[in-house]
Amino acid sequence: MKTYQDLETIGLSEKKRMDFIRAVVNEHKNSADYQIASDAELYYAKQNPTISKAQKYVYEEDGTKVPDIWSSNYKLTHGFFRRFVLQQVQYVLSNGVTFQKKEAKEKLGADFDNRLQELAKKAMTDGVSFGFWNLDHLEVFPFADTPRSPGFSPIYDRDSGLLRAGVRYWCTIDSGGTTSGKTERFTLYEQDGYTDYIRREGEDMEPMGPRKPYSVTTRANGLGVVESVTGENYPGFPIIPMWANDLKESEIIGIRPSIDCYDFISSDLAGDISDSNGFFWTLNNAQGMDDVDLVKFVKKMNLVRAAALGRDVTAEAHTLEIPVDAAMRMLEKLRSDMYDDMMLLDTAKALTSDMTATAIRFAYQPQDDRSGDFEYCIRDFISRLLALLGIDDKPAFSWNRIANQTEEIQAILMLAPHVTREYLVKKLLAILGDSDLVEDMLNQLAAEDLGRFDEGNAGNSEAPSTEEAIEAAEEAAGKTLNGSQTSSLITVIKGLRTGDITEGQAVRILTTSIGVTREEASAIIRGEE
Repeated sequence: MKTYQDLETIGLSEKKRMDFIRAVVNEHKNSADYQIASDAELYYAKQNPTISKAQKYVYEEDGTKVPDIWSSNYKLTHGFFRRFVLQQVQYVLSNGVTFQKKEAKEKLGADFDNRLQELAKKAMTDGVSFGFWNLDHLEVFPFADTPRSPGFSPIYDRDSGLLRAGVRYWCTIDSGGTTSGKTERFTLYEQDGYTDYIRREGEDMEPMGPRKPYSVTTRANGLGVVESVTGENYPGFPIIPMWANDLKESEIIGIRPSIDCYDFISSDLAGDISDSNGFFWTLNNAQGMDDVDLVKFVKKMNLVRAAALGRDVTAEAHTLEIPVDAAMRMLEKLRSDMYDDMMLLDTAKALTSDMTATAIRFAYQPQDDRSGDFEYCIRDFISRLLALLGIDDKPAFSWNRIANQTEEIQAILMLAPHVTREYLVKKLLAILGDSDLVEDMLNQLAAEDLGRFDEGNAGNSEAPSTEEAIEAAEEAAGKTLNGSQTSSLITVIKGLRTGDITEGQAVRILTTSIGVTREEASAIIRGEE
């Protein structure tokens, strides 16, 4: 397999670089990981490549094996793999990802949650997918190509194992569907930029231009005339892998045989019922017929449903009971085993309307264990992306668990006398799936407290008003206070007015909670400019 060191030794020779690109893509598409990922994409698309290639056979009178063209050949599929992938991804990511700082989510773009879900689905299907940070938004590069999306051939560092470069590839075919109009496209991504290449049918591969930086800034004067164009790149490689699990393999591995077995049994059962083929023939007074004659008789019955018999020879059909019950029990066992193997909750079997929150949590335990492992892979991807963009923050997830909400909310509210309001707000909004509203809610509650507090202390001038204190604190800190910081400041001002805390204690609290110096904290509580 080609490595980043192989790319480095090529230098700037375009011919060698194009040969390298073709070799990378060919090795990629011939690899075992690619074959598994390509099949997994079909299973995700509710197809079954195993059963679609299956062929029934019968034997001629001379023992020759020929395709069975008489009996039904249903090829039923059930979309289990797509169901498993969606259940896992939506359980972890349907409520989106939140951050401690609101500006962190804003920097990642309005559609970050949607792209993260797409990235996670592709990772579970292919084993790995790649997120490309394109200036101000995230783009998803699948590992295996499909008719609807390009593929991506990663180029890893031979020594460190890190992703250092990669080739995105795809092809287009003319509207007539003929290969004579096929055009292949390639994009080589490196740390210092990307280069596009094209190969039209019957022509040699060629670059579509020089290497381009990932970020381009254009400056124009007041007349709209471009005066300068500058390009910049990121401090690291802007394409980051997201793995499906710690094994770094597609989730189709291990579950594929069970899906195939389920589809085969369903198809065979449907065929038996459709053909009413559960019978056999007995021929009376036909002792002179050998095996070849019997095969000819059955073949004739399959073809025209009738056969001419000799004098005194009679034929009787005997019905066999189709093993429907056994087939249904096996299908139910396969379904149950697949959910167990995938560590996912089969809600149709496990949940009832009157289950307590404790019982629901117990039923979800295997899926929680699996989701924790999958969340680790997502966290690893996000942490690398944040490091690339210079954002200091950590992601938080609110899993989409079906629960007895009333019981959970009551349990949280019972803790109210013993925990902070910020804790209560975070927990309640997480249950309701509104974790992204925590900061706004805390700010709103702090504003309401501020109004009530100032109204009740209008005649007291020993300390500044809360509005004045908040304005001074934000100016000193150089940023807008969040909900918990605002609440802390209000508590300090109230304590000063009532005499519950000293000025020295107030200074120590503000330096810790808001992050200002002692001098700035003293100026805030004294109302000094």
